[in-house]
Amino acid sequence: MIKTEQNFYTAVENRRSVYGISNEVVVSEERVEEVVAHALKYAPSAFNSQSGRVVILFGENHDKLWNITEAALKEIVPAENFQPTAEKMESFRNGFGTVLFFEDQSIVKGLQEQFPSYADKFPEYALQSSGMLQYIIWTSLEVEGFGASLQHYQPIIDEAVEKIWNIPSDWKLIAQMPFGKPMAIPAEKQKQPLEERMKVFK
Repeated sequence: MIKTEQNFYTAVENRRSVYGISNEVVVSEERVEEVVAHALKYAPSAFNSQSGRVVILFGENHDKLWNITEAALKEIVPAENFQPTAEKMESFRNGFGTVLFFEDQSIVKGLQEQFPSYADKFPEYALQSSGMLQYIIWTSLEVEGFGASLQHYQPIIDEAVEKIWNIPSDWKLIAQMPFGKPMAIPAEKQKQPLEERMKVFK
């Protein structure tokens, strides 16, 4: 798949959930680190809390994540129905890497104590901030030529992830984003009429 140069708007348009990915090098691991670090630095967050945390897994570490996820799923998915799940795990393993997204609960709790009138809102704010960070990284990976998807296998892998990669106990796992060179263009998705989704008042 040949990528043409993208601006912000074309990247937003082209970003899709891509499941058919390979581990072929599109850009270096160092470039991925730069892209993720840039997103982490500039993603907005409520009260400038900067509670988002990320872990990038390459190589054997990337494979290990999807091995432990597959093992955890085998405990809850009936064996006779497991083949589609196994195929999905293999599709993720085939990728170049995975980004893990966390929210630091010590920061959330600190804000709840500092601003008690908003206490019930801070977990919601943290998820909104995490969603923006996920989207920035996802779209940035698209710009670099990768395909990615967003997965949610927490909490069944939380304990293993924390133990294997020495994750601080205050970091709450929010999502997993496997990425790699896209092997096929996803089918077009039907878009609902904008006039049903958008109102403008002048």
